[in-house]
Amino acid sequence: MATDRAPAPPPPPASARDTPRAGEAPGYILSRGVLLLFAVACGTAVANVYFAQPLLVTVGQDLAMSPALVGSVVTLTHVGYGLGLFFLVPLGDVADRRRLVVAQLLLLVAALGAIAVAPTAAVLLAGMVAMGLLAVVTQTLVAFAASLAPPAQRGRVVGLVTSGVVSGILLARTASGAMADLAGWRSVYLASAVLTALLALVLHRVLPRHTGAPPAALRYGPLLRSTVTLFARERLLRLRAALGLLVFTAFSTLWSGVALPLSEAPHSLSHTAIGAWGLVGVVGALAATVAGRLNDRGLARWTTGAALALLAVSWLPLAHTRDSLWALAVGVVLLDLAVQAVHVTNQTLIHARHPTAGSRLIGGYMVFYSIGSATGAIAATTLYAAAGWGAVCAFGATVSCLALTLWALTREDARSPATEEDDA
Repeated sequence: MATDRAPAPPPPPASARDTPRAGEAPGYILSRGVLLLFAVACGTAVANVYFAQPLLVTVGQDLAMSPALVGSVVTLTHVGYGLGLFFLVPLGDVADRRRLVVAQLLLLVAALGAIAVAPTAAVLLAGMVAMGLLAVVTQTLVAFAASLAPPAQRGRVVGLVTSGVVSGILLARTASGAMADLAGWRSVYLASAVLTALLALVLHRVLPRHTGAPPAALRYGPLLRSTVTLFARERLLRLRAALGLLVFTAFSTLWSGVALPLSEAPHSLSHTAIGAWGLVGVVGALAATVAGRLNDRGLARWTTGAALALLAVSWLPLAHTRDSLWALAVGVVLLDLAVQAVHVTNQTLIHARHPTAGSRLIGGYMVFYSIGSATGAIAATTLYAAAGWGAVCAFGATVSCLALTLWALTREDARSPATEEDDA
């Protein structure tokens, strides 16, 4: 099969970085400690989107909410997140990213505080929308970290930061359930508000200050239109967005549906035990760093193909979940390794295509991620009710094989990524 591997550029000096985006600090050294801070901040912010899932019954009882209204808590949170991806994340390409990150985190603290003290369902739901909207600071941080990294190390940097995102998503349910058992559901959001405030303070001190010329002027309307234009014009962006949609459909199919067979005989696990399976999924975070290093070596296409093959295979042990928890554990590890490898590769290639439009491109890509996540969740619950766990696994395997087929039938552009400013 033809390969699209491009010659790797010579590595820069250890203290160098690529040409800074206008308005960023030139020569900023992205140390491992700062990278860890990026990862923690990303994981903390994105975890807020998933805290509510194991708390819905308790929240509904406390605020006297109807079942339909309780169900809207998760929906409205994701609606807010989707709006933030399109309307807020692109601002990172025209604003001082340090100020933007700190401002979003402080506003997120306010939203979390409102949720923690919500006296009525209306206040809670408004807080959830605002929290979802502001939690997209995660994607602003990913684009920020990628922009600070030397080109030859960008994959590794994106991989390390994404490992924090993965851990936040998978551990959110476990942490919120355990904390709610100890101190009530409101303590979850209060603790998150305190942690987010501390992170805002630290990031304000650590992130590079605004120096040099201000970012290129681009009005808000053209800024949003340029996101659509770039994806419509460039084949690589469309391909990677399609792969992102498919792999996150598979990811959500598993994690939205697996609680159903685990809560029934023969396993009959408690909610806490089911939530603890997120700890197994965290192993997938390891794939983020490995995939990033492979991307830096010019092996993006090979990494994608191998990961998609692994994704398709993962559904074989997952299909035996009712018979064996060991089979489930193997399937979870394989699936999460595969999904995170593809996700890191997608983000690395997308950002490298137009570094000056990194926030717009990553935000646009994550819209497809959200669509895939929603599709998988709906499909998993619907298919399980209609035909059981076997149908859920068949759907997940079909989506995974479709992604692998799409990869096999396409050849990505091997030319060097564009580095010029593109505000079309």
